[in-house]
Amino acid sequence: MPVNLDSILPGSGKDGTMKKVSIPTIHEKNRIIENVIGAMLSRNRFLVLGHKNPDEDCIASMVAFSLLLGKLYKPVAICLGERVHEHYQYMLNICRYHSIVLFEACGSVDGDFDTLVVCDTPKPSMVACHGQLGALFENPAVRKIEIDHHLGADSQYIGDEEYCLVTEATSSSELICHIALKMRNRRDLRERYLIDEIFSRNFTLSILTGIIGDTNMGQFLQSRREKRFYHIFSTMLNSLLTEETVKETNFKNTDEVFQELHRLSTREERCFRYFMDRKNFSASIGFVALGKRDTEPLFSEGDEETVVNVARAAANVLAEESGKLSMVVYYDSPELSDYIQFRVRRSQQYKKYDLRDLLELFDIENGGGHEGAIGFRIHRTQVADYRLFIRNLIEGIEKALPV
Repeated sequence: MPVNLDSILPGSGKDGTMKKVSIPTIHEKNRIIENVIGAMLSRNRFLVLGHKNPDEDCIASMVAFSLLLGKLYKPVAICLGERVHEHYQYMLNICRYHSIVLFEACGSVDGDFDTLVVCDTPKPSMVACHGQLGALFENPAVRKIEIDHHLGADSQYIGDEEYCLVTEATSSSELICHIALKMRNRRDLRERYLIDEIFSRNFTLSILTGIIGDTNMGQFLQSRREKRFYHIFSTMLNSLLTEETVKETNFKNTDEVFQELHRLSTREERCFRYFMDRKNFSASIGFVALGKRDTEPLFSEGDEETVVNVARAAANVLAEESGKLSMVVYYDSPELSDYIQFRVRRSQQYKKYDLRDLLELFDIENGGGHEGAIGFRIHRTQVADYRLFIRNLIEGIEKALPV
């Protein structure tokens, strides 16, 4: 049954008016971004929402924010509210292999969420809200974060005060890009959560989808500020792709960047299926252990970033499938290094073991992480028999886990 959020949310800004206004200073904007990042780190279960009949920027901003949460190993779900147009199926595919739960009907939302994130939605009445969602919005213990670029008379705040990143921008996706840039500058955050690159390919694709879609490749922009930021972000995304993916290529325009990102995302999906087709399970661990020959096809078709992103995604999925732990192992390309890479991840439901203890247990120096996820690497000369090494490692982890 639909819920009228207008009767639940106060919707007023600091000046007591209903309409959304741009954040007046850079200092205040940065403070709100830090508040949002703080909530991303401290809260536990996130539900991301958009508006009815979601467009490119709405879907893209929901996916982009969810991908950031995934980098922090946070359980996240998206409530789509409507059947998504087939043009955006690649965005949903990204969600599926990054362990982002999709509710295509908001009335079917099920979960103990402590945080709601509303993206690209001008006012409460436009949120696709049914059943349990009304109770979540009413619950003061549930944090409400809002990210939106719609301002003016026909708008109304949805999120909690100090957690509304609502201001002038080309798109809501651009605002999420600002959050990502702040996270990128947090070395402590990246080291703790083993984040190789905040601007991974699929995150970049999501941001670019939103910026391009909401501005019609920049044609809808009017103010000097919007045009300037569109140029800044499209140039930055172009540079990221050129430097990290195809170093010999320069793209002439944003459309070429978008098409290349989309193509590479499809390659990533094939790589993910390659990992998952080789999954196995022990009593407590879902694992994929690719030998030297098994790994070679991945690097012949893709690049380092593709393999790293997909290994992380596979570890996320396998952890939840096993109910306890996952482990993903693969050889680096000889052109990159002589190491074997290991990622171990803990299911969101399993809290009985701190994975960092495994590093000490196996006397591993070249590794790190946090209680729920670790990564380490071992020089291939230290592994005489790969199959035996993996078997002994799994048996050792099984013995270490509490009954």
